[in-house]
Amino acid sequence: MNTPFGRFRVIGLVEGISYLVLLGVAMPLKYGLDWPMAVTVTGWIHGLLFVIYFAALVHVWFAEKWPLGRVFGAAVASVLPFGPFVFDVRMKRHQTGTSI
Repeated sequence: MNTPFGRFRVIGLVEGISYLVLLGVAMPLKYGLDWPMAVTVTGWIHGLLFVIYFAALVHVWFAEKWPLGRVFGAAVASVLPFGPFVFDVRMKRHQTGTSI
């Protein structure tokens, strides 16, 4: 986590987990058990992490001179369930030179 990419990976994983918790836990609590506070709290946390994710993405974009296509891929991954995890695996493989 000492590099911009390392920080971005950690933030991406945390943001991805928060998204899954929002979709898989908070939404069922809101609509299944009529407990809207679950989405209020989880949604606020996820929203904050989403903004931090994009700040980290911009930082890694400039610090490591990522091509625009990679930045776009990271942005799209952030709005898909499991997207940050798939993007992380692809980037780790790219970094180590392993084929996908």
